[in-house]
Amino acid sequence: MSADPRGERPRLGPKATEDEAFEPGQTRPRGLTLRALLPNAITAAALCSGLTGIRFAISGQWGLAVFAIILAGLLDGLDGRIARMLNAQSRFGAELDSLADSLSFGTAPAIIIYLWSLQDMSRLGWFAALAFPICCALRLARFNAQIDTDEQPHKSAGFLTGIPAPVAAGLAFLPFYFWMATGQEFFRDPLLVGPWLAVIAVLMISNLATMSWASLRPRRTIRLELLAFVALLFAALLLEPWWTLVAICLGYLAVLPYGWMRYAKIRRQRAARPAA
Repeated sequence: MSADPRGERPRLGPKATEDEAFEPGQTRPRGLTLRALLPNAITAAALCSGLTGIRFAISGQWGLAVFAIILAGLLDGLDGRIARMLNAQSRFGAELDSLADSLSFGTAPAIIIYLWSLQDMSRLGWFAALAFPICCALRLARFNAQIDTDEQPHKSAGFLTGIPAPVAAGLAFLPFYFWMATGQEFFRDPLLVGPWLAVIAVLMISNLATMSWASLRPRRTIRLELLAFVALLFAALLLEPWWTLVAICLGYLAVLPYGWMRYAKIRRQRAARPAA
């Protein structure tokens, strides 16, 4: 904050009113508030976890590398919810979250998969690896550009546009899950891994409507059964983590066509309302 040369009201910089308005003469707080510190700290922890996965991959600890990305995904799912619970949303947090997602779910998975499989293809393998972080960055840029857009048909119906970055990172490792579960070197073949990585990259930046947590509303009559299923799923992750991750990925892929058909139905209903 700088004072007016005539000694009248102080002038605020362009960032002064980004999150909060200040009255003339009011002391402007510096840095983040304590309330906003927790969700941003979780975002930073997710970033560290994703980048640590690269370190594990360099040393050939493939299982730890993938689990570091999965941990980053879990932390990424917490920071936004905690920010909403604490009413601590900020533009800084949104920007930090996008940058962390680009590194943890774009750059880190691409490098891990390249070191695990695609480096045997030399140039073509590197191009396949490059496609993934580029598409991840493009998706996040599109999301940031549409934050203040009022007309978002997918979002208003409770859907997402394309596959989210954390989900795409998990799906990209599907050949790795099969490789760990079966021990078959076929799933490590660059001719299989490269095209699969490219397909997931394209789905990230596609305009297809995909299911979100907001669109999943289980009936009250099956909520206890759903809790039991989640508990058994957690136990399966502890006992057979790789086969369980395979099942989760295949289940998500199987739900994609259902989401597309469900959104197409909602779009037809919206188109019929003006005519009615």
